[in-house]
Amino acid sequence: MPKWTTQAIPDLRGKRAIVTGANSGLGLWTALELARHGAAVVLACRSAERGERALATIRAAAPDADVILGSLDLADLASVRAFAETHGSALDLLINNAGVMALPHRTTADGFELQFGTNHLGHFALTGLLLPGLLERPDARVVTLTSAMHWVGRIDFGNLDAERRYRKWPVYSQSKLANLVFAKELDRRAPFLSVAAHPGYASTNLQQAGPRMDGSKAGEALFGVLNTLIGQSDAAGAWPSLYAATAAEVEGGQCYGPRGPGQSRGAPTRVRTLRRAADPELGRRLWEVSVERTGVTFGALTTAAGG
Repeated sequence: MPKWTTQAIPDLRGKRAIVTGANSGLGLWTALELARHGAAVVLACRSAERGERALATIRAAAPDADVILGSLDLADLASVRAFAETHGSALDLLINNAGVMALPHRTTADGFELQFGTNHLGHFALTGLLLPGLLERPDARVVTLTSAMHWVGRIDFGNLDAERRYRKWPVYSQSKLANLVFAKELDRRAPFLSVAAHPGYASTNLQQAGPRMDGSKAGEALFGVLNTLIGQSDAAGAWPSLYAATAAEVEGGQCYGPRGPGQSRGAPTRVRTLRRAADPELGRRLWEVSVERTGVTFGALTTAAGG
């Protein structure tokens, strides 16, 4: 079987997509390729300035692209609700891409630990609020970005806000395991495909953000070297997301990542994940806690199931 490339993306004219964190890195490349292949794309960005630059980049690369900018801060549920009210029409593709990684301890506008609150709860709420639009499209897909770090993740339901102890890498791993568990649980509940994807080791600005916020010049320099020596490009890192969003052979509830050594780089394929991420009881518990924290109930699923 030949290796997949972006040339295999089908004609997406008539499709509508939302990509979170589309201002740079994986999100920018994901949005660019979707737009280049005909989809109408909403760039869901926290920073208006960086979003405008991304918009200009895409329009320069694909002059005929149907792309607009939307304001979204996943660390603020009021912003998530406002975005969904503005952009909540019929939707074919939702790419839950945005994220933060290994930052100093911070909280969201709603008081949640920042990494869990942004990476998981923000996307959980966004997906639930956009659910009516997804249900309008029979072939809709939701792709949620996880990470190879999910392998060492553990969801500590008794300390989700890290109030007792904060260790930035275990908390990041917890949030990425939550992304994977959510993708699988959504697929059990929804009539459309929900899948996970991870980029392997992709060179983006994500790795250096934490050390920069910590004031660690050494940490920032170390990740700069690793990005150069080990990481694949952010364009290649976006391939698993694009494959998961568009390939005909994608299966619901699965995860897609690079096929190379250690799932670190290479063409996308279905990849192995931590076995307990597929545990329905873990999925149910995370879902219930997420509903309680965000107030987003996914009630439209009950209506859809009832016919």
